[in-house]
Amino acid sequence: MQTRTQTLRWNALKTAVTLALCGASLAFTPAIAQQAAAPAAPTAAKAMPGDDFYAYVNGDWLAKTEIPADRGSWGAGAELAEQTNARIIKLIEEAASQPAGSEARKVGDLYASFMNEAAIEAHGIAPLQAELKKLGAIKDKTGLAKALGASLRADVDPLNATNFFTENLFGLWIAQGLTDPDNYVPYLLQGGLGMPDRAYYLEEGERMSRLRTAYQAHIAAMLKLAGYTEPELRAARVFELERKIAQAHGSREDSADIQKANNPWSDKDFAAKAPGMDWKQFFHSAGLGKQKKFIVYHPGAIKGASALVAEMPLQTWLDWMAFHTVNHFSPNLPKAFVDQRFEFYSRTLNGTPQLSLRWKRGLTFVNNAMPEAVGKLYVERYFPAESKARVQKMVANIVDAFHKRIDQLDWMAAPTKKEAHAKLSTLYVGVGYPEKWTSYKGLEIKADDAFGNALRAEQFHLKQELAKLGTKVDSKEWSMPPQLVNAVNMPMQNALNFPAAILQPPYFDAKASDAVNYGAIGSIIGHEISHSFDDQGAQFDSKGRLRDWWTKADGEYFKKAAGSLVAQYNAYEAFPDLKINGQLTLSENLADLAGLAAALDAYHASLGGKVTPEADREFFSGYAQSWRNKSREASLRNQVKTDGHSPAQWRTYTVRNLDAWYPAFDVKPGQKLYLAPEQRVRVW
Repeated sequence: MQTRTQTLRWNALKTAVTLALCGASLAFTPAIAQQAAAPAAPTAAKAMPGDDFYAYVNGDWLAKTEIPADRGSWGAGAELAEQTNARIIKLIEEAASQPAGSEARKVGDLYASFMNEAAIEAHGIAPLQAELKKLGAIKDKTGLAKALGASLRADVDPLNATNFFTENLFGLWIAQGLTDPDNYVPYLLQGGLGMPDRAYYLEEGERMSRLRTAYQAHIAAMLKLAGYTEPELRAARVFELERKIAQAHGSREDSADIQKANNPWSDKDFAAKAPGMDWKQFFHSAGLGKQKKFIVYHPGAIKGASALVAEMPLQTWLDWMAFHTVNHFSPNLPKAFVDQRFEFYSRTLNGTPQLSLRWKRGLTFVNNAMPEAVGKLYVERYFPAESKARVQKMVANIVDAFHKRIDQLDWMAAPTKKEAHAKLSTLYVGVGYPEKWTSYKGLEIKADDAFGNALRAEQFHLKQELAKLGTKVDSKEWSMPPQLVNAVNMPMQNALNFPAAILQPPYFDAKASDAVNYGAIGSIIGHEISHSFDDQGAQFDSKGRLRDWWTKADGEYFKKAAGSLVAQYNAYEAFPDLKINGQLTLSENLADLAGLAAALDAYHASLGGKVTPEADREFFSGYAQSWRNKSREASLRNQVKTDGHSPAQWRTYTVRNLDAWYPAFDVKPGQKLYLAPEQRVRVW
């Protein structure tokens, strides 16, 4: 599932297979998709369900809703997150009065440090200069390797669509081994870019060219604010280095191919396979000096970056490190830095016209630094036991629906079915909050030191992650805090998380009908379960081990069927010059389709056979309402380019593949969303 506020992690597989070859898929661009900041025209409400189901259900909302000035997009998830955040702020403000040294007080002091703008302005760039001074002491490439290692942070997750990107030269992820589910191993990923993806550096076209020019100007502006001389010259060097780094990066499609990520390297392999870097010094400074085994997620990028360490002048690297230090910590610096960061990343890159209010940015700061401490406060106040129990029952019903679907498959061989059943039977489903809370004992928080708090929180998190090495994997570990409006499937753990914050209207409403809840949160539950059987998750067995457990014939059938969905989504146009990438979004599209179908089955089962078109209308409408969303043009373009999830409108069109949708809304041949039965992509 993906909300408009924060996206979820790289979902797992789904044994969801497609029956049809999806013949002449539709290619059209409804007016809703084209909108930028302006509200949709009221005529959107008059759409026929068979022509544009998204506009049919959400037309009134689209017509009256304006995207807030501090947002690139706005929708059901963002609205819910905004409501949740208002609650959390009150909890954080209350926490400021708790006893000194308590975890709750740390949360309150952390927030207070960010909100004390006067103190931040008074400190000026002094905290930053202390960090930049370390760079000035570097005299050779050995010192550079040490500094690059010391800058490594555990800030990426290749299974998370929103947390795949790092400004550090490499990203570090601590997780179980791909073929060793019992033990943690460090993964090294590509990094080093200040823009979202390699395409922004290498792709031709007027828009990308303008963004590159704006980014180079941003680099110069940040360096100038930090007191560097010749900022334009330095910015040109930094940009050229990043362009070379981008050339070695893997594409988004390559990154989504887990088979290409399974590259075990020993500590000795780096010098031979990726020469140029003093790897011994790098790993020692990174806290990985004693680590013998690694997985190199992007070997080409690691090799390319290491070669550039040797090739490019030391001063170029120092300029690059200086810029990224300033850029990274700019939210915790004086207003001039904050405004410059907003100007490029929000206004230019995403078309957002206004900076978020300071309290909203303060909440983001606290959620990043002490996520589960905030989540604990939220759960204690706002997550009732009865909500958890009702959602757990829905989960059980939808899991049961998947079991039945497996049994009914005539194309899947018995050995494949056995492992699929095993995955469902051993699936861990966390609802609301984690089994064990993260401790923040040892994290020093000062109420008057926002910059220092940010730095110490990052270092604290890194130490926590490094401490996992040498221990056994916790298969029930959560990857999302309870206050996040989102959900996730973790294929390597064979586990799901449904944070407390998403278990609210419009996704889950204790007062709503089962039809609406199964269509909304039920489809999300089904989506996450089905990730265990999509093109990615199907590569992991019931223990979370990367292993091919499909028969050859089953695997070939699945790939052929999945290709039908690729073709269907490739035909959708976000803009006349930009189509949805069906291959990039395949995992999520498969999960939407299989999840919605299983949720419908579970809902029908709950009715005891008393299924009616009226009930199905309510179910499908609940699904479409949960995806209502508006995006500015720049934001939507960025999403289509970089996100593994299709934009909300096209996720709603999943319904055209389910037979029950047609009689529920009297959809007929000739309407734009109509698919003949043999063209409908069928899962399970």
